[in-house]
Amino acid sequence: MPVDGAKTVTIRERIRATDKRREGSGMGKIVVIGEILVEIMADTIGDGFKDPIAMTGPYPSGAPAIFIDQVARMGAECAIVSTVGDDDFGRLNIERLASDGVDISGIAIDQDRPTGSAFVRYRSDGSRDFVFNIRHSASGLLPESEAAQRVLDDATHLHVMGSSLSSPSFVEMNLKAARGVKERGGTISFDPNLRKEILSSPGLAEAMKEFVTLTDVFLPSGAELTLLTSAQNDLDAVAELLALGVKVIVHKMGAEGVQYYDANTSKFIAPYIVDEVDPTGAGDCFGGAFVALWCAGTDVSDALNVAAAAGAHAVTKRGPMEGAATYETLVEFMKSKERAV
Repeated sequence: MPVDGAKTVTIRERIRATDKRREGSGMGKIVVIGEILVEIMADTIGDGFKDPIAMTGPYPSGAPAIFIDQVARMGAECAIVSTVGDDDFGRLNIERLASDGVDISGIAIDQDRPTGSAFVRYRSDGSRDFVFNIRHSASGLLPESEAAQRVLDDATHLHVMGSSLSSPSFVEMNLKAARGVKERGGTISFDPNLRKEILSSPGLAEAMKEFVTLTDVFLPSGAELTLLTSAQNDLDAVAELLALGVKVIVHKMGAEGVQYYDANTSKFIAPYIVDEVDPTGAGDCFGGAFVALWCAGTDVSDALNVAAAAGAHAVTKRGPMEGAATYETLVEFMKSKERAV
């Protein structure tokens, strides 16, 4: 059901009140570590990039950047720790994040490597072909600086993304930050965003086990629900994760909706019916909206419904970050859209 006017004020005020308490007490903010890049999209559907084709971009992108931009647009205090190149692609991202309210002080600027990039073309079946430059771009550099460390030290909630665990050094940086947040009494959310094959990388499976034990909010998509468990079916995986200390599991199932679990209840959230333009970033916008509201102590049903709207709104816009929306926009969106039965 749409959130009514009274609840709109309550949720919005709760976010702002949470931020004021943090400011007054020296507490921190929602922080993510990870890649910032640009995305350049083919204008036509087809198979790869073997011939000259028209393309549109650059668009601000990177899963952590999309996530934190949505967090900021919800009105929550937040920051990203990353590295970009000293180029227009980097400036494009920094300006977008800053204008939407993200603390960009933890972003380093490298003079030698370009900002990361992704070229994407959709196939007729909805799958995509990518050409990435991430590992050898500024995105592949560990953002070690005093400014980045200050941001991490100030965090009361850390969001961990599997896409950002691209090397042992990035894994260790996220683990160290997560341990610090938990030691300070903060919370962790974890969006695995991993392929099963990656878990065979040296030390990564063990690191994933530790991330799970540190996690308060687990945000898997599709088959990722069982990816990090010994269980092979959804309900057994949920029981295993909750037994490990995970407080909340939000299983994103795309156009099939969202299934929520905690120790006491489960809820199904039906998807909003929209015309899909570009699905890139939908899960990150869902996660950003939900984490911002969960951290603010919002009623979980309200948080899930608004997050579902954020994900649905995201797919109606071309470009990975273009669908990130303010809370007020999402409330109006919820009033105007029907839900799947």
